[in-house]
Amino acid sequence: MESFISALIPFGAAAVAVVLLLGLVNMMRGGSPNRSQTLMRWRVLLQFAVVLLAMGIIWFRAQ
Repeated sequence: MESFISALIPFGAAAVAVVLLLGLVNMMRGGSPNRSQTLMRWRVLLQFAVVLLAMGIIWFRAQ
């Protein structure tokens, strides 16, 4: 179970990168500012989730 949860971190990091790139591409093409803002909010939420997951794994391993 722990290895499965540990495997989620790279997928989470990849999801953060994809959302970041989508937001940057949208801004560079002059797309909707609302869409860029929404994508950047999603990026922050995904980053928060990945950091919490990583901290949880570290904490459980220390137990």
